[in-house]
Amino acid sequence: MQKSYPGMNPSITEWKGQEITDFQEDLRIKMNAHISEKWFYTHMKTARASLPRIDMLNLLSRYAGYQNWDDFVFKNRGTVPAVRSTDHPNIYFILVPVLTLLVVAILYGAFKLFNTQKYHFCFIDADTREPITGSRIEIKLLLEGESPVQYLCNAEGCFTLETDKSKIRMLVSSPYYETDTVVRILKKLNRHEVIALRANDYALMIHYFSTMKVDDWEKRRYRLNDMIDDSAMICQVIGSKGIMGMALYNKKEFINKLTMPTGSLRNIEILGTRLRNNKIILLRFLINEKKR
Repeated sequence: MQKSYPGMNPSITEWKGQEITDFQEDLRIKMNAHISEKWFYTHMKTARASLPRIDMLNLLSRYAGYQNWDDFVFKNRGTVPAVRSTDHPNIYFILVPVLTLLVVAILYGAFKLFNTQKYHFCFIDADTREPITGSRIEIKLLLEGESPVQYLCNAEGCFTLETDKSKIRMLVSSPYYETDTVVRILKKLNRHEVIALRANDYALMIHYFSTMKVDDWEKRRYRLNDMIDDSAMICQVIGSKGIMGMALYNKKEFINKLTMPTGSLRNIEILGTRLRNNKIILLRFLINEKKR
């Protein structure tokens, strides 16, 4: 600057309006660069612990006749402060995200913990409105993106679910009731739900036929013939001392054994049925030996 303006005050910290303007103009002409008056007051007229950015230091070093800032430092060693390196990661840039993630994880865990509730579900007959007791009721909890979780109701037809979900889907199946997919919006203020299931009339009727004494055998045979498909697969599950087996019947054999006074099929426990066109195409059952 003193080469361009010989009368310039040699102390930069004492430069004022016109002197700063002359410096801006000289820098523009010689370096094709511009600095604002605010930048000048921030870095040139105050005692700061840190230096300007390295690109500005390189620019001013070339303006002063050096190759770059490193060349200026080398040739004036001992008279200028070292530039604070920004090449190495600042510990705060590592520590702050880690702490943030830790806090988020803790808050999420606390939310899951306090949001988890126990819900009690009981099943009733849709027609009689009575609790379904003594019947095997299986529940498959259908979770998005996960395999189903299975539950089994107790003898009173109820089960307890512990979850933090606000909405659940479950597949409910029972030998004597129609399989149904149940959707529930869970409410923390009402954690006891009653769900109605519709009876599987075919399964119940076959069970009743095997346990009740009926004199009108022909009427019973007619009803069974109408219920069961001609090509139905009928399987009796047989178990004895841990050894499992199976006996297969066609439609005629099954009806004969179930309806004849001396028939061998008594106290049938239905394990599962499958219908097509309102007829049974698959029937699985076992004999309840304890009630024979």
